[in-house]
Amino acid sequence: MERSAMEGITNRLASIEGLYFPGAIHRQTPEPSQRKSTLLDLLSRDASIFLGLVSPSPLFPNPPKPWNSHTRLFPVAERYGLELTADELREFEVLKADYEVEWHLNRLRRGRSPTAEEARERSVTVKNRRRAYMELLIRGGEYFSEDSMREREPYLHHEYLGRFQDPFGRVLSRPGERWSETLLRRCEEAMLVEKIRREQQRLGVARRDWVGSGGEEEQEEEEEGDEDESEQVKGEEKCGSSESRMHVDREPGCSVQDGSIEPFEQTLSAEEMQDHLEQFTHIMQQKFLAGEDTEHLDYSKIDNDERLDDHWLREANYDAEEKYFEED
Repeated sequence: MERSAMEGITNRLASIEGLYFPGAIHRQTPEPSQRKSTLLDLLSRDASIFLGLVSPSPLFPNPPKPWNSHTRLFPVAERYGLELTADELREFEVLKADYEVEWHLNRLRRGRSPTAEEARERSVTVKNRRRAYMELLIRGGEYFSEDSMREREPYLHHEYLGRFQDPFGRVLSRPGERWSETLLRRCEEAMLVEKIRREQQRLGVARRDWVGSGGEEEQEEEEEGDEDESEQVKGEEKCGSSESRMHVDREPGCSVQDGSIEPFEQTLSAEEMQDHLEQFTHIMQQKFLAGEDTEHLDYSKIDNDERLDDHWLREANYDAEEKYFEED
């Protein structure tokens, strides 16, 4: 490849913010001048790695074995191939004698101008990769925990679970928790409640059915007059009662309403609550698979991570073996 072409490609890539650089080379994102130098050095040494890199992953620390003894190609983690323009990719044509470079070029072109069959195969591949990644998230235990799902979809959680749960425990201090941590958690809880209320208001839910206490009182205060003054009074009442509520030794089945303890009636059994949780979790998993979690995840990294194919193939082979022995 001509030196001028290499200079042009690396100079443009160096200006892209957030471009991947291996931690072994730079602990921090280098300056633009250093970026170009690093990119140019890699492109000069190995164009195939520049286009697509095999690297261990936290998800799959042990890379799979090579496909054959003549190539080091593995399921790849993208380096810079996807960042290149069509004209820049054409500059790599002179290197097609290298089997790996040609393989990467064909793969990148198929991704940009797929046939109908390739588009269908790509759709299936993306679904499998998302499902494989979801299995890893489930195994991790955090992303699909009830608290995490509630943070992402507070109103949906309220409809399936929250309206049947005692809200008292969400504002109490917890063993070993510092006061600052308690305050932060209460602020986060207040924001979630506000999101639920806004959605209830948008959907036309009657004010008396809004989440939390004080819905009817707010309406009366607004009708009586000075809204700013009423909000200030309510804020002072909440601040005054929050600290005292921390140390309340309450009986099970009670909740706090306007600074006082009132009975909380559990309307669903434990089995019914578990069933509601499973329904809610299923909906959240389907939302993830459908690509609706863009606010929380970068789907391009998931959909283009070929290392996930290895996970999916292992699962598919296991299922095939199970089916074989069952039929036998």
